[in-house]
Amino acid sequence: MLTTTTASAVPHIKQGRARALCAAGGALAAALAWIVEVPLLGIHLNVRFGPGHMHLGAGHIQTIAIGQVIGVTVAASLAGWLLLALLERRTPHARLIWTTAALAVLAASLTLPLAFATTTSAATGLIVMHLTVGAAVIPAMAYTARTR
Repeated sequence: MLTTTTASAVPHIKQGRARALCAAGGALAAALAWIVEVPLLGIHLNVRFGPGHMHLGAGHIQTIAIGQVIGVTVAASLAGWLLLALLERRTPHARLIWTTAALAVLAASLTLPLAFATTTSAATGLIVMHLTVGAAVIPAMAYTARTR
């Protein structure tokens, strides 16, 4: 019995490591995109939030820092991992459903820079960052999906 438990746990450990690397790889991709965009290209990643943000000059302007970029990327990756794990327990089509959901979330996330960025260069930079993280995390995480 102990051998069976240990043997079945090994793939889960490897899968967990692979998914943790997906989250770390996404954070690294986001950080590299931020480094290229902000210090090297001089893009000011500013967004406007708060009451009246849609009106010119109203709302609070916030600059997106590298820590925020890494934190949000890790949080989103972990949420994706959780969803994939839940789907694997409930359906034999976890990979397809998860990939579709991840692509839909990525598409929806692209509207945020368009709505809240203060400049065209900030919107472009944030969209590039979203696409970079999506390109790093989505295929890698989908690859780790178990089949029943």
